[in-house]
Amino acid sequence: MKAIVCTKYGGPDVLRIREITKPSPKRNEVLVKICAFPITTPDRRIRGLIVPFPKSQLILRMFLRVKLGLTKPRNPILGNYLAGKIEAAGKGVTRFHVGEEVIAFSGDQRSAYAEYICLPENSVMVLKPYNLCIEESAAIPYGAFNALCFLKRAGGVKANDKVLIYGASGAIGSSAVQIAKCFGAEVTGICSGANLKLVKSLGADYVIDYTKMKFTDNGIQYDIIFDAVGKITAAKCAESLSKIGKYISVFSSKTQIPTEDIAWLKALVETGKLVPVIDKYYPFEEVALAHRYADGGHVKGNVIIRV
Repeated sequence: MKAIVCTKYGGPDVLRIREITKPSPKRNEVLVKICAFPITTPDRRIRGLIVPFPKSQLILRMFLRVKLGLTKPRNPILGNYLAGKIEAAGKGVTRFHVGEEVIAFSGDQRSAYAEYICLPENSVMVLKPYNLCIEESAAIPYGAFNALCFLKRAGGVKANDKVLIYGASGAIGSSAVQIAKCFGAEVTGICSGANLKLVKSLGADYVIDYTKMKFTDNGIQYDIIFDAVGKITAAKCAESLSKIGKYISVFSSKTQIPTEDIAWLKALVETGKLVPVIDKYYPFEEVALAHRYADGGHVKGNVIIRV
């Protein structure tokens, strides 16, 4: 089978197509034929050994090399999120059946940049929403799973909370706006002027163009400030938080999303309350081009690879 391999740390061109052995499902595993996957910020950071804040680059780069691999990732196949079809099932599998279409998170094993992957049946995996095609569904695991996990599990979002989402037009941010509104929160979205209309259409009560105004200057205090792109620090947000307010970043630790939350998200999608935002689709052979586009920093929602 074909897979996209990260041959070393660097720019998008380090990603190359290679032939590797097709996996076979073990007991309690399913073999998924991958149909689509999103290009995510973690993928790009691992590929380029990119750290978020310049002051800590040297230390973090050294830490990442120890953790991920000295000259290239130990697992050279990137990608944690995918949409695909169950092609085979190992002995003991009861939760899924051959032919079913699923969306999934592969966890630490990554390996979604490929034509096939084997996953335990108890993975973070669920049947895809019936009202989305398989390629559209690939946008749900990364953006929506993460947005809900951060807002609900880390932030404890509830009705009438004032929630500010920094990076509201991105893959996670665009889902976070919609999910926060489903909880009954008052949402302020921060994005560039080009994306104000999009974020407003997702349900944001207020939108701020970060190129023209700093939200920290508006005098408003929020119950939750969620940095959905990893570009602001807790210190910069301190005066904009209420006394019991919480700052959450995509770099914050989070618990694994439970099955009941995945089912709730799926229901939101199927009732039209959560719509994945997709900027562009690229074919499998153009993963490097997709990374280059995402590196530009102007993606609206998700960039999806068709396998």
